[in-house]
Amino acid sequence: MSNLPKVDSHDPTIQWLLAGDPAIRWQVLRDLIDAPADEVAAERARVATDGWGAQLLARQRADGTWAGVAWNHGWDSTMHALTLLQHFGLDPASAEAQRAVGLVLNNVTWGDCGPEECHDNPYFAGEIEPCINGQVAAAGAYFGQDVGSLIERLLSEQLDDGGWNCDAERGSTRSSFNTTICVLEALLAWEQSGAAAPAVSAARLRGEAYLLDRHLYKRLSTGEPITQDRKGHTDFTRFAFPTWWHYDVLRGLDYFRQASATPDPSLADAIALLISRRNADGRWPLDRSYPGVMPVDLGETVGQPSRWNTLRALRVLRWYGAQE
Repeated sequence: MSNLPKVDSHDPTIQWLLAGDPAIRWQVLRDLIDAPADEVAAERARVATDGWGAQLLARQRADGTWAGVAWNHGWDSTMHALTLLQHFGLDPASAEAQRAVGLVLNNVTWGDCGPEECHDNPYFAGEIEPCINGQVAAAGAYFGQDVGSLIERLLSEQLDDGGWNCDAERGSTRSSFNTTICVLEALLAWEQSGAAAPAVSAARLRGEAYLLDRHLYKRLSTGEPITQDRKGHTDFTRFAFPTWWHYDVLRGLDYFRQASATPDPSLADAIALLISRRNADGRWPLDRSYPGVMPVDLGETVGQPSRWNTLRALRVLRWYGAQE
């Protein structure tokens, strides 16, 4: 971290972030102000016992599920809960994480929520759609589960243009930003878990090139910003959290940060866009949320400052600034 630009811990925006939930605070301590490791670890441990993390863990059912299913359209399923716990940074080695993930591993299947041929699949075996399987594999790898079969499946589904698309089974030959980011995050999590392989790295770099060729938010054909995605009808220049299967520029930039990539010149427009979305008070708003029942209330309102978007934006800019 020593080569990263200094962040003033007394800055009002940083103080506002530090007044948030432990899931926010520990990441601010680690990613923005370089707090001592023991201070970061102590705050991270609180994710399991205080605030959003503890609330979410308490909502897991005895059968290992959240909301009774592996996945649903309502955003409060097992998959969505595990994704949030990954975002919160719940320590995979903690007793709370081990218990929760163990219940999922031993009990949860895709019965009644996935294609018929997948009903008996164990949760971490996934189903058939790469956007769903990407989210399952990303959290699974983070929590130390063997998602190798899912990774192999995702590698086999990469399209000629370098990305992925859930509509490929219906004949689409063009990739989707939405599906591609879900799969890229899974491949990265798999590599970062220590299970890296040349084929995974090569596929991930091809997927990154798909995004970079489009400057993270522009149509390859015209160079115009994507203000209405064909499938989700969302504007890639407006930032949500959680994003679920949806793509936006902040999610794309944060992926490249997590990958510790050397910033490509193609990111410059996306960075300029990110900076332009910052409010005068130094914070980024929650531009949109997706309809559904959240498994835990994050206390954020569309149009108001968002701690999640601000945290992610500031660490992207810190990473990018270190490379200039």
